[in-house]
Amino acid sequence: MDGNVTGIRVMLVDDQVLLRTGFRMVLAAQPDMEVVAEASDGAEALEVLRATRVDVVLMDVRMPRMDGVEATRRICGGDREREDGPRVLILTTFDLDEYAFAALKAGAAGFMLKDVPPDELLAAIRAVHSGDAVVAPSTTRRLLDRFTPMLPAPDSEPRHKELEKLTDREREVLLLVAQGLSNGEIAAKLVLSEATVKTHVGRILTKLGLRDRVQAVVLAYESGLVRAGGGGL
Repeated sequence: MDGNVTGIRVMLVDDQVLLRTGFRMVLAAQPDMEVVAEASDGAEALEVLRATRVDVVLMDVRMPRMDGVEATRRICGGDREREDGPRVLILTTFDLDEYAFAALKAGAAGFMLKDVPPDELLAAIRAVHSGDAVVAPSTTRRLLDRFTPMLPAPDSEPRHKELEKLTDREREVLLLVAQGLSNGEIAAKLVLSEATVKTHVGRILTKLGLRDRVQAVVLAYESGLVRAGGGGL
């Protein structure tokens, strides 16, 4: 089915056929994308992924049998250690959805609303495929402001000892990443080149043992390095 695909191989996972049809039509118009697989729930998605090469999975979170959180956890677990493993982009109806937050913690590379404009969805797929992570800054803040109060109250210093491995500049970059800034925005703010910022982000992820900047955002909030509202300590 996907032997001749040269662009981004996308899988649609949603229990609503109409939504899958709509997404498929949008993606079909793109010369660099092709829908190579579909599934109606997480369990079916895992079965399909065993036999189909996929680059990006558009994953709903609320589905029967196996929800998107558990499916994401399994996809982004051991299998994600492979360089060519699929990356998961979460799609949900609710922008303050505890399922979406859990999926980000499980390893999803992005989070978007189902009513996102087509251009933004396509840009997100391309970004995720290129190795970046996608969570709109405004959505990041709303999502984390909503759930940070449920986390244990931070001490006066960040709890994660791993953060001590970071240099002052890396902590500064992590703070800005956690506030939803892109590499370009961070570069402008710190008067650095975008390539330098990308290098800093890569070192941060390596030192903290994280997959991508989404997990870095979650860690920054959970550790108390950044507090609800986007402010640093």
